[in-house]
Amino acid sequence: MDIRWIARSARWLAAALGMAMVASGPALAADRVLKVGVTSGPHAQIFEAAKRVFERDNPGYKIQIIEFNDYIQPNAALDAGELDANSYQHRPFLNAQVKARGYKIYGTGNTMIGPMAIYSKKYRKLADIPAGARIGIPNDPANESRVLLLLQKHGLLKLRAGIDPLTGVNATPIDIVENPKKWKFIEIDAAQLPRTLDDLDASAVNADFAAKAGLNPARDSLVVEGGESPYACVIAVREKDRDQSWLPKLVKAYQSDEVKRFIETEFKGGILAAW
Repeated sequence: MDIRWIARSARWLAAALGMAMVASGPALAADRVLKVGVTSGPHAQIFEAAKRVFERDNPGYKIQIIEFNDYIQPNAALDAGELDANSYQHRPFLNAQVKARGYKIYGTGNTMIGPMAIYSKKYRKLADIPAGARIGIPNDPANESRVLLLLQKHGLLKLRAGIDPLTGVNATPIDIVENPKKWKFIEIDAAQLPRTLDDLDASAVNADFAAKAGLNPARDSLVVEGGESPYACVIAVREKDRDQSWLPKLVKAYQSDEVKRFIETEFKGGILAAW
């Protein structure tokens, strides 16, 4: 028998056995991908910064950011298990959604405050808006209440006693007990409010939709919420995931100095860090 043939056969057999051992051995662990829902605009931009910090500090994890263009679908997708987390809503909105829709969703980790502000293309001061004016406000309970409370704070209307958005007791126009200028409040989907500025006397616009329309509340509004606003946004997960080991790491990445600097540099007072 040819000795060289035997040697070649032995090498081939050893190689084959080696490949078989690799194939049958444990596979390399794939990165754990967390799907996080955000609304387009500032929430998406800020979470890109948080993603970079999280992936740098947590090898073995990746984040897939999924953008939405309304306030309803991110919670629906989270509750259905299509997302691991979302980052776009303040706690009163989350509380209202849980109450109305029965979601098993938990909010943690303050992220940012997108100040609610009132804008107008017709008037330069809130006091200049005349009697009988039409004012656009969001049609979801939490943000509608937010606008009415802002107007009450500035003495432009009065609401019935007992309104408390943090406990889910929100105000609607029927809760107005004093409206000296007899303003008419037009309830409109929040995403559409920037487009109403050509037609209405004024409109209240959430910061994320304002930013997409080129509006900065610190620069362009007639009146804007201050930093003491209770409407800080949070990271939300399903109740069953509230003890997942990655959740405090995600909050820590968002609440990092790098992300705070990004907010301050990018938005110049139009968005505020909430931690």
